[in-house]
Amino acid sequence: MASWISPGMQDKFETLSIDLKNVILEKNVRINNMEDLIRVLEEIVAENE
Repeated sequence: MASWISPGMQDKFETLSIDLKNVILEKNVRINNMEDLIRVLEEIVAENE
């Protein structure tokens, strides 16, 4: 499964750094809304602690 970013979240996603976007895309997630994006970001932080 490839990651998918909803068209409504694309503008928010594009504000992230290229490195962070790449990490998110590698996780094979669906980001439909801000809650999904926050959840994925929290997972990334937890993995790096």
